[in-house]
Amino acid sequence: MKPWSDTYRRYGIPASVDVDGHPSVVHLLEGAMRQYAGRPAFRSFGHSLTYAEVDRLSAAFAAWLQHRLGVKKGDRVAVMMPNLLAFPIACLGILRAGAVQVNVNPLYTPRELEHQLNDAGAEVIVIFDGSTPTLAEIVARTPIRHVVTTGLGDGSGKVLPGPAADARLAGTVKLVDALADGAGLEQRPVELTGSDPAFLQYTGGTTGLSKGACLSHRNLVANTMQFRAVVGPALGDGDDVIVTALPLYHIFALMVSMIAYASAGAESWLVANPRDMDGLVDLMKQARPTAFAGVNTLYAGLAAHPRAKEIDFSRLRFAVGGGSSILPSTAARWKAVAGKDICEGYGLSETSPVLTLNPPSLGEFTATTGLPIPGTDIVLLGDDGREVAPGEAGEVCAKGPQVMAGYWNQPQANEAAFTKDGYFRTGDIGRFDGRGFLKLVDRKKDMVLVSGFNVYPNEIEAIASACPGVAECACIGVPDERTGEAVKLFVVKAAGAALTEDTVKAHCQRELAAYKVPRIVRFLDALPKSTVGKILRRELRGVD
Repeated sequence: MKPWSDTYRRYGIPASVDVDGHPSVVHLLEGAMRQYAGRPAFRSFGHSLTYAEVDRLSAAFAAWLQHRLGVKKGDRVAVMMPNLLAFPIACLGILRAGAVQVNVNPLYTPRELEHQLNDAGAEVIVIFDGSTPTLAEIVARTPIRHVVTTGLGDGSGKVLPGPAADARLAGTVKLVDALADGAGLEQRPVELTGSDPAFLQYTGGTTGLSKGACLSHRNLVANTMQFRAVVGPALGDGDDVIVTALPLYHIFALMVSMIAYASAGAESWLVANPRDMDGLVDLMKQARPTAFAGVNTLYAGLAAHPRAKEIDFSRLRFAVGGGSSILPSTAARWKAVAGKDICEGYGLSETSPVLTLNPPSLGEFTATTGLPIPGTDIVLLGDDGREVAPGEAGEVCAKGPQVMAGYWNQPQANEAAFTKDGYFRTGDIGRFDGRGFLKLVDRKKDMVLVSGFNVYPNEIEAIASACPGVAECACIGVPDERTGEAVKLFVVKAAGAALTEDTVKAHCQRELAAYKVPRIVRFLDALPKSTVGKILRRELRGVD
């Protein structure tokens, strides 16, 4: 029996769920669009679309792709845009045409974009006008034959001021024109099965060129049902309002906000620029959300905002965190403001993404990533490939219906990514507690080895972030002649804080064994972060 089995029973979580009740994401969301036709589905820049309107517009786009561009089942269509109404319209249109959506970060450099388009073999791209200069730089060296451009107001019936498409791109089509044309065309139904690919989610660029995790319709449907089983009644039926501040091109928001919450008829308020914290606070004041999803930096920024107490959190039922560890100090500050604990989860692009999650019925912040979700088996393996003893740390390896079949056209990477008995190797180190909650110790590659002792940056960062005056911090290992490696800590000071290197070290010395205390402390104005707000430790290597 697995260590989490008793905990499942205690909190009413089913051991398994029906992951095959819907043959595809299209079937799942078409049902939701019919059931909640009159409900608002997505809102952006003050304009909203009902589920019936999303149904009509996405069907028009699907028909246009089929009739005008000849898009057929299995073709890859890239989508490169922030959170706009055009995103769900394009996404559902692409899936309804039977194509595979290639999610692209709109802030990619030309080099990154060129690799991804070539690797995916995408001949069509739906792209935000503001990102077209990047495409124009490299489009001639890619398979792209058709460019559909989107503006800030596309889908709303309004024209909002925004950047123009790059004039170097010839023969582009505006999304609004494609939708108008497609409205008079008949969408051809496409028979989709669970094994058909739905998304290419690129990942793993930290160790070289990124790879496309090939996520099937069954992967996403399964993860939706698993997620809903753990969240339980905290996810309502047609009465939820979720603020979507994380980008939809990222698998976390794509599954949670675009699929799981839409399947339950929620209204999603799309945030195009979550870095505008003042604007986000204003939006949340209007939305009065019942649900919110974020990463540690987003929760920390909101909790520290001087106007955070103006937000009405009385309807908030569920706050989910992921992408990186939620620090206890952040969780405490958030609860003080919002009155709800953050339910931390864990997953990867390759797992659609959720593997573990804290159920909201717990009513506490556990400082763990939660329980394996129903139908998911997780084993912790040592360097010898054997399962570690209870309570010991090992590499998190997972099996379940949400785990990808493999990377796109990467047979060698696929062989290395799975154990011989089919468990996906996450590269993360974790340990289970007695109740079956998984605590991530750290990324395997981020571990620091000090005089033969393992030092995990997550632990150092959790301690250092609790030091008064520390706004954010990140820890890496650096070469050291005496100890092999030493701990180096980068710190961003809180506004007005009188903080010194000695102050930070003294704080850490009170909480950590001597070999874990940072040997070097450096102050920075800001830490490098991904577009999702995840701190990028790798970019700190080489920073003096």
